[in-house]
Amino acid sequence: MWTMPGGTTSCHITLSADGSVTLVLGTVDLSATRTTLSMVAAEALGLEMEDVRVVVGDTDMVSYCDASAGDRVTYVTSKAICQAAQDLLDRLKTRVAHAFDVQPQGVQYDRKRFWVESEPEKSMTLAELALRTVRGEAAVMGYASNSETWSTAAIAPNAAAHVADVEVDPETGEVTILNYTAFQDVGFSLSPDQVAGQLQGGATQGIGWALSEGYLLDDNGAVRNANLLDYRLPSAVDVPLIGAEMVEVPSADHPYGIRSVGQVPIVPPAAALANAISQATGIRPDELPMIPERLYLAMRAR
Repeated sequence: MWTMPGGTTSCHITLSADGSVTLVLGTVDLSATRTTLSMVAAEALGLEMEDVRVVVGDTDMVSYCDASAGDRVTYVTSKAICQAAQDLLDRLKTRVAHAFDVQPQGVQYDRKRFWVESEPEKSMTLAELALRTVRGEAAVMGYASNSETWSTAAIAPNAAAHVADVEVDPETGEVTILNYTAFQDVGFSLSPDQVAGQLQGGATQGIGWALSEGYLLDDNGAVRNANLLDYRLPSAVDVPLIGAEMVEVPSADHPYGIRSVGQVPIVPPAAALANAISQATGIRPDELPMIPERLYLAMRAR
């Protein structure tokens, strides 16, 4: 089980003269942020992804944004985007209502088209409305600042389980991973390929922590393997093709049911591999990393 921190995310969405929109965030793009959040904005506004331009990391143009960390970006930021999109649509409906001399609540919108509910023949495309921004009317902007409380309370919690099949050489203690599958509750997968990549990448990082990554210190406390030549990261030779199984149980606290994804798969590998090694050898590893030397000595001491 993994819980996510909250924090504040601010954004604004501006309608351009060609009917496209610009989404501005203070959030930093660490991995596929632009792609994922442009999908959220496009869905909320009934646009295509190509109609959304995303500007990230610009803290001069928006209010405060908390750190891009702790698995919070997609969940918290996408909620703010949905709020900003609704704010933008409300403002646009007001302009359409003024053009047709009706009340804003009588204006409907779907897929780039506004119309008066009681008189459907009175309609206007988003592109037509956007042209008004270059003909004397002010640009239209939707804004949101979404704040999730930083607390120990679970925000959109999710669960993950990893399954590993291993082989342990009794002569050397070397561990070979035969099969590995990561299962995770992702809420709703906006982009299955990217989510699968997150699960596989996180599992690979966790496998490295479990089996090979660790500092070696000399008698004076200096690090002996302080570079990537000596610090043992897993390579494609060490890791099999990792299966990524996405379980979709939508979060009740999010408009699209999204949950955090990125950091969760780093956690289970150590436990999954320790259990698999225990099943294979009869010993219970109690120290990380589970390098061959430690496993060999533990097997000899049985």
